[in-house]
Amino acid sequence: MIMQNRVQGKLARINLHRGGPIKSLCFGKTGTGGRNNTGRVTAPHRGCGAKRKIRIIDTKRSEFWGVEATVKRLEYDPGRTGRIALVEYPCGSQRYVLAPEGLSSGDKIVAGDKVDNKIGNVMPLRSIPQGLVIHNVELHPGKGGQVARSAGAYARIAGRDGDYVILKMRSGELRKFSQHCLATIGTVSNADHSNRIIGKAGRNRWLGVRPSVRGIAKNPVDHAMGGRTNGGRAPCTWDGKVTRGRKTRSPNKLSNRLIVSRRPSA
Repeated sequence: MIMQNRVQGKLARINLHRGGPIKSLCFGKTGTGGRNNTGRVTAPHRGCGAKRKIRIIDTKRSEFWGVEATVKRLEYDPGRTGRIALVEYPCGSQRYVLAPEGLSSGDKIVAGDKVDNKIGNVMPLRSIPQGLVIHNVELHPGKGGQVARSAGAYARIAGRDGDYVILKMRSGELRKFSQHCLATIGTVSNADHSNRIIGKAGRNRWLGVRPSVRGIAKNPVDHAMGGRTNGGRAPCTWDGKVTRGRKTRSPNKLSNRLIVSRRPSA
């Protein structure tokens, strides 16, 4: 199984661009090491990591509405799990977009109100047929895609309710979205990301993940469960927040009215 995953990963990288990104479409990333503006650690187990550049992704695709673009190449993005694609418009303008599964260099993609149900095309939810798989879905019209953007992520059109479209998430949750929100046809690429093999501790350091220590093995000043006398309390985070199954979503959140049914409990 391990050897098979390595072979699949090698084949998946064959068609990726080997050179660097477009300089005008990226900027340098400044790390914080998990610290806030006062120098205190607010996000533990973060630090170091390889130098990387943030790619500017066009999640709206509304600037060239109705204009067909050509996929020039597929690239690796260190800031996300899925792949990205460099597209070029007839005017010569270039943009980075999320690459869906099955997209390859030379393909044509377009964003419009009523276009073909082709992988990579963008349409409003009102124009997408029921049962179709989509990704990069907007939560609010015109804000840009925010839902289903990681590797292998997707949502499915489950039904319609007045001015809303009901989507079924991978988690099983049913949620309403405005019919004017935009979405991209297809599934985000690199679905085998969950099968990746870290292999050694050094690779986690490349990713900016520092070693973690059990809370009960720390001193009381460093962890809420430190001192080897946790008093039989429930497991918690380093700052005392209860973990392992506790609901973190606010019951007073306004968007709760848009959730038709919650995801099934594990």
